[in-house]
Amino acid sequence: MFRQLMPLFADNDVCLLMRGKLFRGCVRSCVLRGSETWPVKKGNQLTLQQMRMIRGMMCRVKVADRFTCNELRNRPGIDDIITMVQEIG
Repeated sequence: MFRQLMPLFADNDVCLLMRGKLFRGCVRSCVLRGSETWPVKKGNQLTLQQMRMIRGMMCRVKVADRFTCNELRNRPGIDDIITMVQEIG
């Protein structure tokens, strides 16, 4: 299912806030459901952040642009997934 949504995340015609809603509704809910049984370790936290997707596909900025993760998550209105996983666990 997620692979079918990839063109929407990369589409410039779709508003960034709409892509954020799509991310929260589909991607984040699947990750949170799957992470209920995972131990929250440092390696898992780095995997869960999914900053490559947010930085590259949704916000279209490069690492060299030097935006912080919080700035990039705030653009489409995405909350930090690590704190959500820790609250659930």
